[in-house]
Amino acid sequence: MDPNKLIIAIFEFAVLLFSLSLHEAAHAWTASRLGDPTARMLGRVTLNPIKHIDLWGTIILPAIMLLINPGFLFGWAKPTPVTPSNFKNLTRDDILTTVAGPSSNILAAIVAMLVLLILSHVSPAGSALVHQMAGSGGFDPALMQSSPVLVPLVILFFIGMELNLVLAAFNLLPLPPLDGSHVFRHFLPYKALRIYDSLGIISLFVIFIWGGPVIGFLIRPALGLLTRVLLAF
Repeated sequence: MDPNKLIIAIFEFAVLLFSLSLHEAAHAWTASRLGDPTARMLGRVTLNPIKHIDLWGTIILPAIMLLINPGFLFGWAKPTPVTPSNFKNLTRDDILTTVAGPSSNILAAIVAMLVLLILSHVSPAGSALVHQMAGSGGFDPALMQSSPVLVPLVILFFIGMELNLVLAAFNLLPLPPLDGSHVFRHFLPYKALRIYDSLGIISLFVIFIWGGPVIGFLIRPALGLLTRVLLAF
């Protein structure tokens, strides 16, 4: 593999581990605050990826994706256990716990953008790289020589901005077993809910076939907004 692609792949995997851990820790922390200690007692209120790793979703699938097509990556972590009966207001608290995960990824994307804004004002090399990546999504390898510390940081946080938006959009899809389905199901009548919860393999098929284009459609406006901010400043 090309050395530059290898660096990008390592950065993507590191960002994925952090982002998935943040997502699950947000679920666990919110559930604990709302009265359900299940995840907290299992040590899930932590950014330590070891507590959240799912062998297939966090290790094997991302590794295959990086080998086949570096530059496009997503995955999932071990689901955070929740005991809804511990909530004082079941519907409200379950929804809040559910949306905490995607919300943490959206917040992480915004923080990454703010860090990129700071880095773009540190040096001419940082400004050139931030504007180049915001404009085209790529970078000039020659710039790697200009600042061996600053340039990797810019690349790392740009990946963090993009990947966290992808994870947020992916998890908000209203298809079981994704987070979006946990919110959507609260608004369904009982008969429809039974059918919805039984989708199972059908949902996975829909995600596999149409998930990529739908996620791209969902994140395009948000990513466009963040990159326009980077280009403007």
